[in-house]
Amino acid sequence: MTMPVWMLLGFATWTVLLLLFTVGTYRWSRILTARAQISEFKADRVEGEDWYKRAMRAHANCIENLPVFAAVVLALFVSGTGGPLVDYLSMSVLGTRIAQSLVHVSFVQSDRAVAVRFGLFCVQAFSFLMLAGLIARTAGFTS
Repeated sequence: MTMPVWMLLGFATWTVLLLLFTVGTYRWSRILTARAQISEFKADRVEGEDWYKRAMRAHANCIENLPVFAAVVLALFVSGTGGPLVDYLSMSVLGTRIAQSLVHVSFVQSDRAVAVRFGLFCVQAFSFLMLAGLIARTAGFTS
């Protein structure tokens, strides 16, 4: 497997682990200790501790960006685009996504924490755009 495919698998795995160890742990701990009924968790009503709300949002951020990364990795594969820069950019997507999620869940969202999260998101967006440019160049879209 190529490095971008490994990073895509890592991104998907991170998305599941984030769900299990944040949202899942919170909900099941409340259900199993009889502090909540299983039917109390409504999709259209966000309640709970602040870190839990942030964990739900961090997981949603992963869900929102996973298809984008999948499309980029598919285009890399189809176009035959590869090399050290592609590998590095793919690794930066996963690394900054994990870091962004951890900052989101672990810290109260002060101006500093939000600025760090935004900076990490910008690195991901830049990596996506760079990868798209490399794909276009390889596929002959630009001369």
